[in-house]
Amino acid sequence: MAVNAAVPVEYKDMSRIFPATTDAIAKAAALLKDGAVVAFPTETVYGLGADAISEEAVLGIFAAKNRPAVNPLIVHVTDWKMAEDYAETNARAKLLAASFWPGPLSIILKRKKDAGLAQAVSAGLDTVALRAPAHPVAQQLIAALGRPVAAPSANRSGTLSPTSPLHVEKSLGDAVPMILAGGKCAIGLESTVIDMSGKTTTVLRAGFILPESIAAVLGEEVKTAYDHITET
Repeated sequence: MAVNAAVPVEYKDMSRIFPATTDAIAKAAALLKDGAVVAFPTETVYGLGADAISEEAVLGIFAAKNRPAVNPLIVHVTDWKMAEDYAETNARAKLLAASFWPGPLSIILKRKKDAGLAQAVSAGLDTVALRAPAHPVAQQLIAALGRPVAAPSANRSGTLSPTSPLHVEKSLGDAVPMILAGGKCAIGLESTVIDMSGKTTTVLRAGFILPESIAAVLGEEVKTAYDHITET
């Protein structure tokens, strides 16, 4: 299903903003395959995506955002099945995914060593943060690429996360060749980030899904350490 087939008046002079039609999503996927970055909508905020398998493409995200290389990226997948190809999963994480995916929850797990993900997505760590976004355009883009999309928020580091195509345009300008317009983000708040790579369960970034909701699903205590991940 394509969305926003008509070009809004405010986008008329924005050559990088494309309504997220089927053709535009295919074009965006082609750019990703060629190693470019593309901005796209999710239910949380707009993301700046790159092919998560390509080291060079992922490094392009850091350059476009002026983002410190020590900050890991969230890798977007279509569903739990795709996540299992790239991470060492466990029953607790699967339970959370069943409850909150697709949706605004990013789950940190151990990377599979032979999965082929770019090293830059993990910033030198042996873990990877995975999320299945709920926005149809994000889902279609990942499916069209056929592999995960690494994507932090589509803005210069240290600025407000974008919730509309115009926010992306104003923040990144020429650094992003294509912005898929999928309307304003429904939530407008970054995903909750939870570390499930070890024995403890710790929320590293506050988001739409509350620790109390996670604890209720897991039936166990959930720790918080919000100061660990603040970069967008």
